[in-house]
Amino acid sequence: MTTVNVYLTFNGNCLEAFNFYKSVFGGEFPYLGYYKDMPTQDGKPVAPEDAEKIMHVSLPISQETMLMGSDTGGEWAASFAQGNNFSLSISADSKESADRLFNGLSAGGKVTMPMDSTFWGDYFGMFTDKFGINWMVGFNEKPMQK
Repeated sequence: MTTVNVYLTFNGNCLEAFNFYKSVFGGEFPYLGYYKDMPTQDGKPVAPEDAEKIMHVSLPISQETMLMGSDTGGEWAASFAQGNNFSLSISADSKESADRLFNGLSAGGKVTMPMDSTFWGDYFGMFTDKFGINWMVGFNEKPMQK
């Protein structure tokens, strides 16, 4: 089943925000990763000022809904603006469906990360559609258990 969830972006206070959300919704983080945990990109390590920032965190809200987030860092930090710091995240039920949704929704928009395999195991891409809405599309053959 394809699902759509909200993905929030923060400017260094993601963990604080998600601990607050966890205190309200309850539950546990099935995944909490830091930028320092990422493999090097083109032989370059993560900048020291970004190492302790959150690369990705997720908090189940219901059987179908997951609140996800990260801190902005590196080249992405300059475009951070509070108020539009969210994306809609689609979890597709197949690689073909992910490609179809990505290609359809990104038509006329701006692709910021083409669909490709990632180090965390998803087939994943990002774009801003022609209406200015940020989207993430992913497919994982072995999703985390809820």
